[in-house]
Amino acid sequence: MTVVNDSRTQRGIEQVSAEDFVDILRVTKEFVRSRVVPRELEIMDADRVPDDLRVAAAEMGLFGYAIPQEWGGLGLNLMQDVELAMEFGYTTLALRSMFGTNNGIAGQVLVGYGTDEQRTQWLSRIASGEVMASFALTEPGAGSNPAGLRTRATRDGDDWIINGSKRFITNAPWADLFIVFARTREPQEKDPGIAVFLVPADTAGIEVGPKDRKMGQEGAWTADITFADVRVPAAALVGGAEEVGYRAATSSLARGRVHIAALAVGSARRALDESVAYAAAATQGGVPIGNFQLVQAHLADMQTGVLAGEALARECARKYHTGEDRRVGPSVAKLYCTEMAGDVADRAVQVHGGIGYMREVPVERIYRDVRLLRLYEGTSEIQRLIIGGSLVKRAQQAQEV
Repeated sequence: MTVVNDSRTQRGIEQVSAEDFVDILRVTKEFVRSRVVPRELEIMDADRVPDDLRVAAAEMGLFGYAIPQEWGGLGLNLMQDVELAMEFGYTTLALRSMFGTNNGIAGQVLVGYGTDEQRTQWLSRIASGEVMASFALTEPGAGSNPAGLRTRATRDGDDWIINGSKRFITNAPWADLFIVFARTREPQEKDPGIAVFLVPADTAGIEVGPKDRKMGQEGAWTADITFADVRVPAAALVGGAEEVGYRAATSSLARGRVHIAALAVGSARRALDESVAYAAAATQGGVPIGNFQLVQAHLADMQTGVLAGEALARECARKYHTGEDRRVGPSVAKLYCTEMAGDVADRAVQVHGGIGYMREVPVERIYRDVRLLRLYEGTSEIQRLIIGGSLVKRAQQAQEV
């Protein structure tokens, strides 16, 4: 089977068989349910994923499940990725955050746009978990729209000098490699002027700030990064061409949006399961609260949202994989599924009543964790602009024919 990574190359990628994937999914589900779920409070209180879970995840191949097999990964496609993401979403999102950028927005830049030398140098170590890759795109003045970047990279002989700052960068405090987007030229009508560079974290001039204190997602560390006259060689330019940058950013984000949609579905499923179990056991006046019709109405709406989200994430992943839709579908999936997860989490707290507001109860953590899903990889507002703008543009083009 041939997968088109970008407009420049077509590369035959070995695929995981359906039978093998059943085993991968089963082992992953068992790991999440039996080893991670029981330690969610430990992760939340310590604000870190324990080392033994990190080692276990690496041994299972989770740091490289979406990296092609020729570079040491499991080689899962996006349809298979979605199934794993639903399992990752079932527990603390810190687990997925630990290896999410290696497989997703950071790793896919190299998979899709790196030179053979860059892939050979980095991808096997990213897939094994030896290298933690971090996607450095967001800035104080440029979040969901990468066209607003102000970090600059300027030529100095055969080298590039990078200056600027990045904000909310996942895994920055322990990253080994930064995938850094920077402006190298003034934007033109069809050229945003953005390039992307591979910058080892120990390069002189990089300063990583203290880890952020967030509303939720304890154990998933983010921080600001400052680049002050950071010098990298010409070989650090991804794809060996400046114009690669914007395409790499937008394509990686689009793929990542489908993944985030599935992650949201997994979190919503967990909130629903916790709510159903609580409603069946908790009583008011000697009667299980699940017998009350208004509680049943909440559960019904939650189940409807979860099932719709599952179907949407899977269908959008299929169309992305086949190349039918790699723009609107990912935005539709992320918009619906993350908004749905927020609604389901809110209803879950409501079903639990006062106990749902207590820090040790899973739905309280889920309520805080899923709020971020509507913000990163493009806010819900950005997704609406992409969807609506694409629909109008398509209609206008049809009228011109």
